[in-house]
Amino acid sequence: MKKRMHLAFDYSYIHMDGRWRMPGAWPNMTYPDVAMFEEMARTAERGKFDMLFSGDGTGVPSTWQDSRDAAVRWGISWPRQDLAPLSVAMARVTKHLGFGVTYSTTFMHPYYLARLFNSLDHVTGGRIAFNVITSTRRSDFANYGYDEIPGHGERYDRMEEFIDVCRMLWDSVEPDAMLWDHATGQVGDPKKVHDVAHHGKFFKVSGPLNTPPSPQGRPLLLQAGGSGRGIRAAAYVADMAFGADMPLALQIAQRKALDAAVAALGRDPRSMGIVWQQPTVVAETEREAVAQRERLLTAIPPEGAGVYLSHNSGYDFSTLPERFTLGALHKEIVASQASPVGFVRELIVTLGADAEITRKEFFEHGMRFATGYERTVAGTAAQVADHMEHAFEATGSRGGFMLGHVVSMPGDLAAIVELLVPELQRRGRFRTEYKGTTLRDNLFDDAE
Repeated sequence: MKKRMHLAFDYSYIHMDGRWRMPGAWPNMTYPDVAMFEEMARTAERGKFDMLFSGDGTGVPSTWQDSRDAAVRWGISWPRQDLAPLSVAMARVTKHLGFGVTYSTTFMHPYYLARLFNSLDHVTGGRIAFNVITSTRRSDFANYGYDEIPGHGERYDRMEEFIDVCRMLWDSVEPDAMLWDHATGQVGDPKKVHDVAHHGKFFKVSGPLNTPPSPQGRPLLLQAGGSGRGIRAAAYVADMAFGADMPLALQIAQRKALDAAVAALGRDPRSMGIVWQQPTVVAETEREAVAQRERLLTAIPPEGAGVYLSHNSGYDFSTLPERFTLGALHKEIVASQASPVGFVRELIVTLGADAEITRKEFFEHGMRFATGYERTVAGTAAQVADHMEHAFEATGSRGGFMLGHVVSMPGDLAAIVELLVPELQRRGRFRTEYKGTTLRDNLFDDAE
C-alpha cells in the first residue's frame, strides 16, 4: 500500500509581498479582516488538511539600508498580527483542522509559552502546534532590547533548554490530576501535581504549570532547523520537522542528516516526518496555472525583493559590490551571525561557491526567490501530484507538504482543495476522512 502524505497550508504571506493586490485577492476585504481567515479555515478543512500554519516575526524589516521605509512602502513581511487569537477564531469555525503557531524561543520565557500553548490546546480541542524557532532578524532583536545578535549555536542551545522546560511543565500536572468531584468538592489530586525546579544555563523555573493537562498530553512541536546545528536541534525538539522549499538534492541531504541526528538520540528515524514547504499553483490547465505563477513577478518592485532577502537572511544586501563570489558572500553572512541557510546557500548549490556574480545578476535571481516564483510548482492537478509523489518518495515517504505561498487568496486555496486533493486521494496518497480527534492523532495516524 502506498504511504500517505500529510498536508498543511502556509498562510504566512497571503496578504504580504504584493499578494494582497493580485487579481481576485481578498475580495471586499482588507487585512486583517478575520472573515478571510475563517473562510480559509473552512476551505482547508473541506480539503481534509492536517493544519493551517504561519510563520511570524515581531519586527518591521529594517536590514535593507538600515531602514524600515521600503518594507512599509511595499508591504514586505509587514504588517503582521499575533497568531494565537487568529488560530482561536479559525478553530471556532472548524472541528478537525489543526493550527501551527510560531513563537521564538530567543525572546520568550518557557513558562509563558508552555502556559499559552496549553491554553490554546484546550480552546482548540487538542488541535494546536507550537512552531519552535530561533531568530535571526535584527529588527526582532531590537524590539526585545538586544544590541547584538547572540551566536548561532547559542540560540539553539537556548531553544533546547527552553523546550526541556516546556516539556517538564506540560508533564508537571498528570493526565488524571483533575477530579472535579461534586460530592467532596475536591478539584485536584495534590500527589499528581509536581515541581519542575529547573536551574539551567538560560532559565530558572519552579513550576508546576497552573493549568489543567493538555488534551494532547503535550502540544505538538514543529521545528525547521536547516543548518547542521539546526538539524540536530530539530531532532531533539520536534515531533514533526518542517523543511524549506529548496532544491530536491538539498532536501534529500537534509532528510539523511535528520535521520542520523534522530538515530543519535536513540530514536527511530522513521518516527520523524518532514513536512516540506511547497509553493503551489493548481488550475484546470497548465496554461492557466503558469499564467497565474507569472503574476508573482509583478507583485513587488526590485527594491522590495532586496528588502525581503535582507530581512530573511539578516544581512544587508544593499551593500553588495558590483562583482563578488558567492562563497565570499556566504562567509560574510555567517561571520555576521546572520542565517547560514537560505537564498545564498541555494545559489551556491546551483552555481558553485567560486562563481563570480554581478550585483544585477544577484538581484535578478533574488526577485525570483523573494516572490517564490522559482520554487512554485504550477500545473494541473496531475502534474503537481506527480511532482509531489516524486519528492515524497525521494525524501523517505515520511511527512508530507506545506502547500502555500499562493498568488491569490482565497481562489488558489480553493483550487488546491477542489483539484489537487481529489487527485491525491485517487492515487491513495491522502486521506478521505479525518480519523483522529486531535492534531497529534491525525499527523501520526497509521493509516498509510
